[in-house]
Amino acid sequence: MQRPSIPGFTEHRVAVDDGVTLNAAVGGTGSPLVLLHGFPQTHLMWRHVAAGLAADHTVICPDLRGYGDSDKPAESGPEVYSKRTMARDVVRLAAGLGHARFALAGHDRGALVAFRAAMDHPEAVSRALFLDVLPTLDMWDALRGVSGAVGFHLYLMAQPPGLPERMIRASAGAFFAHFLDAWTNAPGAIPADVRAHYLAASAAAVPSVVADYRASAGVDVDHDSADRTAGRRLAMPVTVLQQDWGAALGYHAEGLWRGWAEDLRHRTVSCGHFMAEEDPELVVAEIRALADR
Repeated sequence: MQRPSIPGFTEHRVAVDDGVTLNAAVGGTGSPLVLLHGFPQTHLMWRHVAAGLAADHTVICPDLRGYGDSDKPAESGPEVYSKRTMARDVVRLAAGLGHARFALAGHDRGALVAFRAAMDHPEAVSRALFLDVLPTLDMWDALRGVSGAVGFHLYLMAQPPGLPERMIRASAGAFFAHFLDAWTNAPGAIPADVRAHYLAASAAAVPSVVADYRASAGVDVDHDSADRTAGRRLAMPVTVLQQDWGAALGYHAEGLWRGWAEDLRHRTVSCGHFMAEEDPELVVAEIRALADR
């Protein structure tokens, strides 16, 4: 079965590292905007948002390193799937497509990559939007007690190589489907063909997906901690859209984000986790508003 695609977009393959090439769907004209997908998804999660922005933006929707049709290098060390490495991929991808500076939006795992790109490459990232995530350091601090069970997968995939990969492979369909079902308030937002694509792509990428999460329990924490100690903050305009996880887990999301961003718009939304698919008009409107700041 042919996998779904974003109508009007052309897929490109761009080398970003030794032996690593990213797949990216590119469409539209105008100022560049890079959109980074979350878990357990691919670039296709942006299909509605990308179409809504293509009239006045060159929209670039890559599959992250280790996901979708992008390359999946072996986890030979912690840096292979660090957000620093994945962020560098994104900057090199944009440059390879002719864009030295761009606006950046990310959801879930892609938001963590976007956060690191904005921290490490402020000369390249003009504006940043983050969907339903906390920076890695704050995420781990927020997960405590029985309410933290919602993040069970974070702890599973933080384990040393071997066990989590075997456990997930043994029931990959059920494992990845759990998140699509549990985190969606509007099930019809992910139609059957797109859901099948997500599940197949995730099942084919178990080692690299786990490596991505494992990095967030190690090297990514180190990088965030170093930035916090040094007092580094995001200098560009930032928008954050989140569900009200803080009410359930006992933290103040806007306050945490203000510790990282000087120019912040924070909004709590009522749609589910997959907001780019559940309420794409909202996301498009927020990206347009961010572009005007």
